[in-house]
Amino acid sequence: MKLKGKAWKFGADVDTDAIIPARYLNTTDHKELAKHCMEDANPDFVKKMKGGDIIVADKNFGCGSSREHAPISIKAAGISCVIAKSFARIFYRNSFNMGLPIFESATASENIKEGDEIELDPSTGVIHNLTKKEKYQAKPIPLFMQELINVGGLMNYVKRKVA
Repeated sequence: MKLKGKAWKFGADVDTDAIIPARYLNTTDHKELAKHCMEDANPDFVKKMKGGDIIVADKNFGCGSSREHAPISIKAAGISCVIAKSFARIFYRNSFNMGLPIFESATASENIKEGDEIELDPSTGVIHNLTKKEKYQAKPIPLFMQELINVGGLMNYVKRKVA
């Protein structure tokens, strides 16, 4: 299944406090977390984005403290995936554990502009910028990690394996 949506651009070193501010960490309610996704980086983000849209960032996206709330808030807000030059390692792992697809591509990060229409094939990592009629390559997601995403994260994956 291809992912398709409008790009929302963010810079380098977007930390987990910018993704979901610490003042909202007193809840695990996904809908409540979604309301505050990217609030400190772009206060109008949740009001303006639409389900299926894509976050595109520079290097080291998700740095800072290790909190699962960050990928949960992004996924719960309806963002279909995140594309960045690179990800903080703990955010990388937490994203797959929570079922949020993320893709590393320096070329896509550098060339996609906010508002561009993007289509991405998760199985191949091919990213089409429909606005600019350009194609970029992300590192494909390994099959095991694709399974985690397809079932909604690590907990669902384990439940299915145990059942």
